[in-house]
This record gives sequence, structure tokens and C-alpha cells, in this order.
Amino acid sequence: MRKLSFILVVVMCLTIVAGCGGSGNAGGNDTTAAEKGGGTDKVITLDMYFPVSVGGGPDALISALCEEFHKEHPTIKVNPVYSGTYAETRTKVQAAIKGGNTPAIALMFSIDLFSLLSMDVILDYESLATTEEDKAWLNGFYEGFMMNSRTGGKTYGIPWQRSTIILYYNKDAFREVGLDPEKPPATWAELEEYAAKLTKVENGVTTRYGIQIPSDTAGYAYWMLQTFCVQQNGFNLMNQDGTEVYFNDPRTIKGITFWKSLSDKGYQPSTVTAWSTTPTDFLEQKAAMIYHTTGNLTNIRKNAKFDFGTAMLPAGESRGSPTGGGNFYLFKGVPKEQTEAAYTFVKWMTNDPERVAQWSIDTGYVATRPEAYETERMKKYVADFPQALVARDQLEYGYAEFSVYDQGNVQKALDDAIELIMSGQKDPKTALDEAQAKADEILKQYRK
Repeated sequence: MRKLSFILVVVMCLTIVAGCGGSGNAGGNDTTAAEKGGGTDKVITLDMYFPVSVGGGPDALISALCEEFHKEHPTIKVNPVYSGTYAETRTKVQAAIKGGNTPAIALMFSIDLFSLLSMDVILDYESLATTEEDKAWLNGFYEGFMMNSRTGGKTYGIPWQRSTIILYYNKDAFREVGLDPEKPPATWAELEEYAAKLTKVENGVTTRYGIQIPSDTAGYAYWMLQTFCVQQNGFNLMNQDGTEVYFNDPRTIKGITFWKSLSDKGYQPSTVTAWSTTPTDFLEQKAAMIYHTTGNLTNIRKNAKFDFGTAMLPAGESRGSPTGGGNFYLFKGVPKEQTEAAYTFVKWMTNDPERVAQWSIDTGYVATRPEAYETERMKKYVADFPQALVARDQLEYGYAEFSVYDQGNVQKALDDAIELIMSGQKDPKTALDEAQAKADEILKQYRK
């Protein structure tokens, strides 16, 4: 693998547009001829959809890694095609499949698993992992990330840009109001207490909120709600089979009621808070604490003009965070040579501890294999920046991210309910009862 210095040069040189581009039609796969050494070798070209939901330039990094792979495997070329958010990527991949342009490979939401299975379009990795080396690779990922990667005893997704939700907090603001900057809130009660102290009001206008937790339908409102559910002794919003949801369970209502109370008391905005602007509000010191993905860690580290810390999420009855992020999927209905080429790429990306470690350092995402944390570069990095270990350590309290059949429509029912609640348009029970009814109607066809 190239050294970090090379990657950084590539990242600086590539614009986002360049990082998003690909030759050929999006979703297309092709096999072309390339002249090499006087002979003719076939070059298998694959377009790979991938999403970005954080700052910090992971799109350029993925482009650089694809270039590096091609140098090591000259007969395989992977064109990274930036496809927007995770939800937009899901839509584009599904449209490509329906249009007869099935990709061999895509980096998609881990929670898309059941929806992709219902379409019968993805391959299991066990069918390709035939050697002992392959099997060892397949079984070497953190178990917390495999909860959204396996079902029915088979692996359908390989973890890559994976995360947990963590608390970011402004240590300077803590000092300003007399809080210990090395002791972030550890419980819901402390979260409320700290948020009250950190909220700053000047001439009747709130100039700094104590806490900000994104709640918009364009972001990941359901993911934030999950934190307040799993912290009630592991209660989750769905069953393991993706066929049932528990939107109007008393524990769900309790969780969102506490979340809404932070707004009602003026500790966070009374309006819906956007996922995309929450890190910016933190960097601009408009919010002293935020809930967000660890995938924004490098972005915040590079741009914060103040001393900041990270911590596990404050506990309710227990600690907990849903995992999140993207997996590599391989698709049915493409030529065997393209499938084999895509498999080679996925294994190359995710098997080398040095490469996995560097990706984590460059982005803030959790390194998905334990051995990455044993590399010298990672040991040096976390010694200098221990905040990088918080999300990984929180995997001990990790739970499967919300994932069901017909993910898009069921998730929309819940996200819409959360937005109605957080904006004060409906009370929690009414909104969640309605969301439950919509979800039940959608999911009934998938129940045996």
C-alpha cells in the first residue's frame, strides 16, 4: 500500500467532482482490452456506487484507494461513482437493477440488507470464500458490525465505513461554566444538567445551545431515537428478522419524550435540527454538545478552533448505541468474471490491517478489524488522539441499527413521526401510533 503521504497528496489534488466521477455509465460494468507488454490483457471495469454522509473528503480517499488497487491489479479497474446520501444510493442502485444495469459491486447502507434480500439481488460471501484464508478474513470483523451484515447464517455485507454514535463536547465551554472538561455527562440526568448549564442566552436570544441531536427526515432521526431505546436495557425498535417494529412501545415513547424535553426546556433548538448542519453548529460553537457519527471525527478534529472531547453516549438504564454505516455488497446477474473481480476488490480493501487502520485515521470511521488497532500507525495515532478509541470501545454496548424489509418506506414512517413530535405538531403517542400502523401494513406481507 502506498504510504500516507501519497494518499494525502491525492486527496489534496482531487476535487470532489473528480472523486465522484467514473468513466462509463453509472452502474455499468464492462470488460475492455488493454495493451500491455506486447500482448493483450482484458481489463475488467466496474462502476461502484458509494455514498458520503459526513465531511472530511472520504470520496477523494475512496478514489485514491481505487487507483492504488488498479496499480496492484492492472486487469481490474473500479470506478467509484459518488451517489449522494445512503438513501439516494439505495434508490440509484435499485433503479440501475430495474433498468438492466445491475452493478457488480456497491457500497451501501448496512441496513439495506433485508430490502436487498427481498429483491433477491445480492450474493452471500460464503459462496465465494472457499479457501481457509478467505474464511479467516470473513470471520475477522468486529462482531458488532456483523449484526447488520449477516442473517440466516450467511454474510451478505462486508463492513467498511462503519460507526457508532458518539458525544462530541466543547471542553472550553465546559470550563467556561465550571464543568470538569474531563468528565462528560455519563447519564441522561447529567446530560440534562450539563445542557442547562451550557445553554447561553443573551438579550433573550439563545446564542449557544447546550445539546443538539439531529432530528430531520433528510438525516438519521430514527438512528438518534434508537440511542434512547437501546439504553433501556437493550430494547430495540425491531426484531432480528426485520419483520416487526415497536414504534409505539412504551419504551420508545419514553425515549422520545426525554429527547423532546431537551427542546421544551430550551437546551436544544425547538425546531427540527438538521443532520448536515449539526457538525457545523458545533464547530461554530452554536452547540456545546452534539450527538453524531464517529465518521465526522476527522472533519471535526481538522476544523475545531477549540479544545473538544468525545465520549460514549450518556446512559439511560444502560449504555448503548446502534451501529451504523456502509457495507460492500456483491450483486447477482452479472458475469462471473465481474463478480470475481469485485470480490477481489472487497477483500483487498478490507483485509489488510494497515489499509483498514489508515482508512480509520483518515476519516474517523471505526477500523472494522481488531488487528488494525495493533498496527504501529494506529497505536501512534490513538496515543496522540485517544478520542479515536471512543467509538470502537462503545462497540461493547453496540446494537444492530434499525433494519427491516422495505426499509425506505418503513423508515420514512418513523422519521416523519419523529419530525412531527420534535416540531411540536403531534404528541409522541399519537404520532408513534400512526407510524406503527403504517409500518404494520407494510411489513405484514413479510411475516410467515
